[in-house]
Amino acid sequence: MLHIVNKSHAETSSLQSCLRLAKAGSALLLIEDAVYAATVAGAAGSGIADAMKTLKVYALQPDVEARGMAGKLVDGVTAVDYAGFVDLVAEHPNNQSWL
Repeated sequence: MLHIVNKSHAETSSLQSCLRLAKAGSALLLIEDAVYAATVAGAAGSGIADAMKTLKVYALQPDVEARGMAGKLVDGVTAVDYAGFVDLVAEHPNNQSWL
């Protein structure tokens, strides 16, 4: 399953709910303000650092760049462009957006 989160971990509990319910082997795509959770500064507090042990974590590169976070993603998070976003959706027939 592909989980898609778009809100900052500091703004809502969507990411924490997602991480609590996501099964090992799932993929997580962080978009919009959720990309802050994948930064070196945000990974520990957001739960991403622990989640990367069982989930494959991606961040949408255009959103990372738009927020001035380029080069600040924690090791292990894969940046993807819009084509990569489409590939992830196609690869995972089940998708869950966390609003």
